[in-house]
Amino acid sequence: MSILNEITELVIKGDIMGTKAKVAEAVEQKLEATDILNNGLMPGINEIGERFAKGQIFVPNVLMSAKAMNTGVEVIQPLLAAGGDTTIGTAVIATVKGDLHDIGKNLVGLMMKSANLKVIDLGANVPAEKFVEAIKEHNPDIVGLSALLTTTMNEQGHVIEVLKQAGVRDQVKVMIGGAPVTQAWADKIGADAFTADAAAAARWAKEYVTSIR
Repeated sequence: MSILNEITELVIKGDIMGTKAKVAEAVEQKLEATDILNNGLMPGINEIGERFAKGQIFVPNVLMSAKAMNTGVEVIQPLLAAGGDTTIGTAVIATVKGDLHDIGKNLVGLMMKSANLKVIDLGANVPAEKFVEAIKEHNPDIVGLSALLTTTMNEQGHVIEVLKQAGVRDQVKVMIGGAPVTQAWADKIGADAFTADAAAAARWAKEYVTSIR
């Protein structure tokens, strides 16, 4: 088994320290940082995303694998930075005002980072005005709104209305998610995308930013 395949397997297992050590070993062997990323780390997290979408594994498995992936990325980050910016786009994400749940949102952030997106995480219980400020400051491609309660779903629609009033709605694609959220709700409030899980969110975001570059 090649060292890149070993890295892939370690990411799938969620072996954080093992991934870090093996990536460092690959660097010592003079493998290109982009090669380690694209042919070692990424195949592992992509496999995890597919298994999660099929219901074969659960959130804890995905979190561990995403952390392993990100630990590996940290090792090669200086080399990637030396070769230019590897991020393909920017996403601002947060859980909306009135909702303190952040596990799902954090998972989306990890998966998006694993897909080479720069993620600006505003946290939980975030008012609509903060999204407007973040759009003006960071000029993101995507804004992700999470709501885990039926009582806070309406806030997703409110955020979209505030973005319109502030004149920044057309600058971004708005993605929504959360346990009670549906495609019908996304259509009703004028969101651009609804994704049922973190892997799907990262996949949609990556496909969108790639299509506009």
